[in-house]
Amino acid sequence: MDVILPKIFFGTDGIRGRVGEGPITPEFFMRLGYSAGKVLVSDDRCLTKDKRPAVLIGKDTRISGYMLESALEAGLSAAGVDVLLTGPMPTPGVAYLTCALRLQAGIVISASHNSFEDNGIKFFSSSGNKLSDKTERDIEDGLNAPLVSMSSAHLGKARRVNDAPGRYIEFCKSTFPHHFDLHGMRIVVDCAHGAAYHIAGHVLHELGADVVLIGAEPDGLNINQDYGATHSATLQQVVKKHKADIGIALDGDGDRLIMVDNKGRLYDGDQLVCIIAKHRQNEGLLNGGVVGTLMTNLAIENYFKKLGVPFARAKVGDRYVLELLQRKGWELGGEGSGHIICLDKHSTGDGIISALQVLYAMKGTNKTLAELLRGVALYPQQLINIKTTKGFDFLAIKSVKAAQIKAENDLERKGRVLIRASGTEPLVRVMVEGESKQKVKRWAEYISNILRKEINL
Repeated sequence: MDVILPKIFFGTDGIRGRVGEGPITPEFFMRLGYSAGKVLVSDDRCLTKDKRPAVLIGKDTRISGYMLESALEAGLSAAGVDVLLTGPMPTPGVAYLTCALRLQAGIVISASHNSFEDNGIKFFSSSGNKLSDKTERDIEDGLNAPLVSMSSAHLGKARRVNDAPGRYIEFCKSTFPHHFDLHGMRIVVDCAHGAAYHIAGHVLHELGADVVLIGAEPDGLNINQDYGATHSATLQQVVKKHKADIGIALDGDGDRLIMVDNKGRLYDGDQLVCIIAKHRQNEGLLNGGVVGTLMTNLAIENYFKKLGVPFARAKVGDRYVLELLQRKGWELGGEGSGHIICLDKHSTGDGIISALQVLYAMKGTNKTLAELLRGVALYPQQLINIKTTKGFDFLAIKSVKAAQIKAENDLERKGRVLIRASGTEPLVRVMVEGESKQKVKRWAEYISNILRKEINL
């Protein structure tokens, strides 16, 4: 059995970092494009003789996307790979178009919910799935290889896919039942000034909704700034101002979803997955169980037990949710951050499509979000993020482990403590959950203070 060495650059969701600092530089992206071009198409047997492999590149609305896109395109072209460019396109849109256009791979230039100073990259295989750890490691292995350009006759060509937005809009609409529409619903849609700014509003409007669009004026510098799934206050205010029935917020690359009801109450990914699952169970459409993560609220797990719905936890990160779903043969999973995967609708998490599944539950039952979640009371949960350096080994700190054991004993079996490193940022996350809000807050702060002291030593 081959041993796969740890990856250097790829995290749980591609590569991400500050623009201008390694690895988010033009030189690195050119080398990455060259290596990826060699790896992703090296054993592709679907190509006819003398046909070049082709890769799709989409991006979000960050100003740095232009620079990185050009560098990536150069590397791929040098490797003899044709490039199709979509311009701004949600991450799940790139996954869909990669499959629809029968391409060898899809690439998204995005740092998701991060601020505009950051950027990153993620890959999709020809099937619209995220790359395996092995494939990502193979790409890393080729980064230091000499960049030997193909001869002029065999260089890759580049062209724009002008109808990319329209294709993806129609795909999203196709996941909503034909016998339903959204007439009579006023929906506020927050696009985070990101990749869905010219997509999400059209999908809902064409399905009949009265749409109030916000966060849809990207300028290259304002992505995720005071708007989107990580800044819910704006959406909550606008929903109440316009007396809307529902509010939908996406993140910068369109794969996360949070929602707000007509009272301005916020619903995270855990709660939305619960709504979708219960509705599917009632309709006889739930295939198997539901996958959450280590961070999924304990109340959700307990609720699924009452419903008789199997539940399993994956590591944090939508790629791990997807892997567990595929292993179990299930279709529905997600995490509190808003990554929701409906494998019967799409190969990856999709904020717009997930929102449509929730709207289907509302329309099909004529109930509000609050009514659909009646009987589900989330346990108090405290999450504290602590800045650290990459590779900081908090697991080796005895005082942290001792504090965790002490907290878990105090919470008894009515709570949890989870300490984990972020897969996308230089952070250690401390999460404490339990029935007692006071205990949860106290232990989260206690453990976090110990970590801060150790980091500053």
